[in-house]
Amino acid sequence: MNKFQKYNPVELNYPSKNGIIIFIKNPQLGKVKTRLAATLGNEHTLKIYNILMSHTEKVTNSLEAEKYLYYSDFVDENDIWNNEIYHKSLQFEGSDLGLKMAHAFRESIRENCSKVLIIGSDCLELSENIINDAFLQLADNEVVIGPANDGGYYLIGFDFQTIGERCREVLQQLFIDKEWSHENVCQDAINACDTLNLKYTKLATLIDIDEESDLITCLPLLEDTSIFEDNLALQELMNS
Repeated sequence: MNKFQKYNPVELNYPSKNGIIIFIKNPQLGKVKTRLAATLGNEHTLKIYNILMSHTEKVTNSLEAEKYLYYSDFVDENDIWNNEIYHKSLQFEGSDLGLKMAHAFRESIRENCSKVLIIGSDCLELSENIINDAFLQLADNEVVIGPANDGGYYLIGFDFQTIGERCREVLQQLFIDKEWSHENVCQDAINACDTLNLKYTKLATLIDIDEESDLITCLPLLEDTSIFEDNLALQELMNS
């Protein structure tokens, strides 16, 4: 029996509202975007991550949904995320990303949310319109998936009211005992939906910024690139 089965039962209480879960890492030097830092350095990478977080806050703060913000290491009551808008919590203990997500979804159900999405803070292409469209897609589907360019997904969401008593089984099959950070994460989720006979739809494929090439592609979306002026390698790429 895994931790999700033992400690995290799903309880349905006639859910009736939308919810969005946001997973972030506490912005600390040398602890975010390690693949990006390998080529750009820790200081520039931290600047980029703060931009990504600011963008994610901007596209979520006005959503008509309950907003659940989950931190990696500690809850920060004095950051850019308004304490009156975002319900702040710590991610589930341990390093298992799937268990963390399953736990967060379980908690949203306990808060009487019916349609629930989860996102990270890696995608400059993500917009408020795309998120609202994801909620709309759940009117006719049980699952919505936003594929990322690297084979993962930048968003996944469920209509738990329609899924009903199968919620535990669905969370188990999609998140528990899974491998992450590989090129078939999104396809694995789709395969699980097929196995469970869940009706799903896919959104447009967007870019998660994990490596330097992703950042270069998304540079036109940045309002201010002056923060990179002291990084000669990045400046050369920007001007090429």
